[in-house]
Amino acid sequence: MKTRGITGVRRGRTTFTTKPKKTDSYPADKVNRQFVATRPSQLWVADITYVATWSGFAYVAFVTDVFSRKIVGWSVSSTLKTDMLPLQALNMAAWMVSGDLTGLVHHSDRGSNYVSLAYTDRIVELGGTPSVGSIGDSYDNALAESQFALFKTELIKKHRPWRSVEQVELATLEWVWWFNNQRLHSELDYRTPAEVEAEYYAENTPVLAPAIHGKQ
Repeated sequence: MKTRGITGVRRGRTTFTTKPKKTDSYPADKVNRQFVATRPSQLWVADITYVATWSGFAYVAFVTDVFSRKIVGWSVSSTLKTDMLPLQALNMAAWMVSGDLTGLVHHSDRGSNYVSLAYTDRIVELGGTPSVGSIGDSYDNALAESQFALFKTELIKKHRPWRSVEQVELATLEWVWWFNNQRLHSELDYRTPAEVEAEYYAENTPVLAPAIHGKQ
């Protein structure tokens, strides 16, 4: 290339949203690439991506329920700090579910945010169990990665350039609502996540017998 005067195209600066934490102790991988759940709030997957804007990067965190593919928690921030991004998404998910999360497995990569004490302690506090995949292997968190692929394809790439973090946040709010309530998913037999979840509770919620006057 040098003798012929050919110069390769230079790529832009790479932004890393997963920064492995140097530690000898990680939560075990309780998923082993088997992204299967038989009920809501049995297995959640979480991840972080970024969106370039004119005013800097917007970082986006999702928490997805594997059973229905519903995005139960999300957050957009100009920083990767745990309490400002992924923990906000986790707390939103806990608030949205507003129930007992005992038995929940929360799966993520080994990013420093997700293995931090603040984050893992919050999972345990909610009744869940943290789980992480191996370092540098996207297949270990494939479902979370596929959610972001849809997000980037269906929203971010179609409407760029983005002017600000706030613009990304508002657009993400609208897209998540559409994704959960109107978008048909082939993996769900062309139903929406909201429909799948509603059908589960309709079939599994006990029906109380009508009270008879004078009897308990």
